[in-house]
Amino acid sequence: MSKPKLTYESAGVDLKLYEQSLTGMLPLLKRTHSPRVMPPPFPLRPGGGKKAGGGFASLFSLDYNLRLFAQNYRHPVLVTCTDGVGTKLKVAGWMNKHDTVGIDLVAMSVNDAICTGGEPLMFLDYLALPKDDPPLIQQLIKGISDGCIDANCALVGGETAILPDFYKPGDYDMAGFCVGVVERDNIIDGRAIQTGDVVLGLASTGLHSNGYSLARKIVFDHAGLMINDYVPELGKTVGEELLTPTRIYVKAVHAVLKHYPIKKHVVRGLANITGEGLPGNVPRVLPPGKRVFLKRGSWPMPAVFSLLQRLGDVEQAEMDTVFNNGIGFVMIVSRFYADSIQRQLHEHGAPAYVIGDVRDGEPEVEWC
Repeated sequence: MSKPKLTYESAGVDLKLYEQSLTGMLPLLKRTHSPRVMPPPFPLRPGGGKKAGGGFASLFSLDYNLRLFAQNYRHPVLVTCTDGVGTKLKVAGWMNKHDTVGIDLVAMSVNDAICTGGEPLMFLDYLALPKDDPPLIQQLIKGISDGCIDANCALVGGETAILPDFYKPGDYDMAGFCVGVVERDNIIDGRAIQTGDVVLGLASTGLHSNGYSLARKIVFDHAGLMINDYVPELGKTVGEELLTPTRIYVKAVHAVLKHYPIKKHVVRGLANITGEGLPGNVPRVLPPGKRVFLKRGSWPMPAVFSLLQRLGDVEQAEMDTVFNNGIGFVMIVSRFYADSIQRQLHEHGAPAYVIGDVRDGEPEVEWC
């Protein structure tokens, strides 16, 4: 007997199902678009992929002839960031809930982008799966779309890779890419930080997307909890807590920056608190000769951190360098404006606390 002719589908890739997945994404992309996303020259055609108009690349105008969108850049500088979600995706799989990890994906990049004082403009994603699964992909893209709306940036395209035999059934991975812009004269790089400046800590929503390898080991392997176990200390199930989306700080931080269009160096340093926690991220924006002193207990810590520390018998130094411990973003500001900035952040949905100050010393974090 002759062997059957091989096809792409017999190798694990169904192009018809692939096109179905792509078609379902389009409304989720378009809801994030402003007039700065330029329309394609030709209408969408089958095989056009996930690009904004079905072409090979997307086009975005820095300026636009409507007053609402005109920026009048004199010397625009591009800001670029990329990141993933990490092993938090395992929790999404166990919960069979995939519509929020896209928010995490966006947050991890746009929260980095604003550390320059820049504006996130556009976002692209990369999804890798063992086989096409249109309902799953729809959930993932919905989360990314929601995150882009919260970050005021456009989801302009991406890539969906079907990799049979590379991932186990039920597994997938995500990566995100953000492009932003900042006026050269408005770049915030920490050079203006002075002794006496105030350190404001913006509250996190929990673990965000960092430290999940340790968190999962503590909760599931060491403590023996199950994904749907209700934990009174948390007021929710284990899975619900671990899937809490990362807070996106774009609107709150930009509201503060726009409040001082003329006064330079009111906001002097910005740090996204991700892996390595406060001790690892704050020094990245400190100039030579400036040290940050942080006061323990100066902000309310979400219950998940004390739970993890107790269940895993984790040393405080380890907690500090793995988790954000309740502070997801840091602003180093002029002492004169600190109270006003703190109020503005609260008004824009980002509770903030005075957690420390800047003193002379080597560029590190010291606890006091």
